[in-house]
Amino acid sequence: MTARRLLLPAVLAVPALALAGCASGGGAAGEGDSGEDAGVTVVASTSVYASLAEQLVGDAAAVSAIVDSPTQDPHSYEATARDQLAVDGADLAILNGGGYDHFMEELVEAAGTEHVLTVVEFSHAYPGNEGHEEGDDAEHDHEESADAHEGHDHIEGFNEHVWYDPHTVAHFVESLAGELEELLPDAADDIAANEEALLADIEGLEASLQTVADEAQGSHVFFTEPVGGYLAEAAGLEDVTTEGFAEAVEEGQDVAPATLLAATEAIEGGDVDVVVANAQTGGAETTRIIETAEGAGVPVVEYAETLPEDETYVSWMASNVSALQDALTSAE
Repeated sequence: MTARRLLLPAVLAVPALALAGCASGGGAAGEGDSGEDAGVTVVASTSVYASLAEQLVGDAAAVSAIVDSPTQDPHSYEATARDQLAVDGADLAILNGGGYDHFMEELVEAAGTEHVLTVVEFSHAYPGNEGHEEGDDAEHDHEESADAHEGHDHIEGFNEHVWYDPHTVAHFVESLAGELEELLPDAADDIAANEEALLADIEGLEASLQTVADEAQGSHVFFTEPVGGYLAEAAGLEDVTTEGFAEAVEEGQDVAPATLLAATEAIEGGDVDVVVANAQTGGAETTRIIETAEGAGVPVVEYAETLPEDETYVSWMASNVSALQDALTSAE
């Protein structure tokens, strides 16, 4: 893939909880994790959700991720027998859902895991949740059996990259803390304190996004893929992506020549203020859009699917918000 120039600044200084680090990646889940002698194990599909679980539980349980490599695309990950063993032994499984991490849905179904949290179900945009009022889903019981996940394929029209929506993540954290307190009653007070601190940090992210929204009203964003869509929406940006472009790239299909032409003309014609690209996936069409944007002086921000090394969810999202804000400022 053609090398790309990133517009990612240094990590924003925010009051994030310390993170020991998700233990394993690429099918090595479950080995060498902090708290491995505690008896309770949590396995998440990706490092994003494992990091949030670790911030809540500390050393009271073993937490691991099936995919924790900063370069691995979860869309295309194929589970191993080692992954199945990790999920078989898990007391709590966390998956994104919505067809994003199909490998985890299959692992959970095969394991028959009793405690399962599916993060997309906390999203206001998830089919069936659109009419919820603020806070309506905060008290929902999202504990499910593995049977509830049968047939979860990619949902057309739904952006499954819900970890880019801090509001969704806040509701997920509330439910996750409840599950962990049930599994670890002796650590309930510590988990509750960690939950309070983490939710305060996430609230800070939402405040930062509101600041961007106040400053960038009416700005237009083009996505090469839907990743980062919720973050840009919360920042008040208007999506002007050429219809069919992002969908084709995400599905690994060729972008129609007419669609690609319309996209490049929109960028060159000044209809786009910032381009958001996926740092981990893409192809010739994505490269073409990035090169077109750079040639037209339109800033490009690249967002990733998985957590970078040595970062917490909050520090990572704060850096993403800062990158978007800097790009919009440079476009003025």
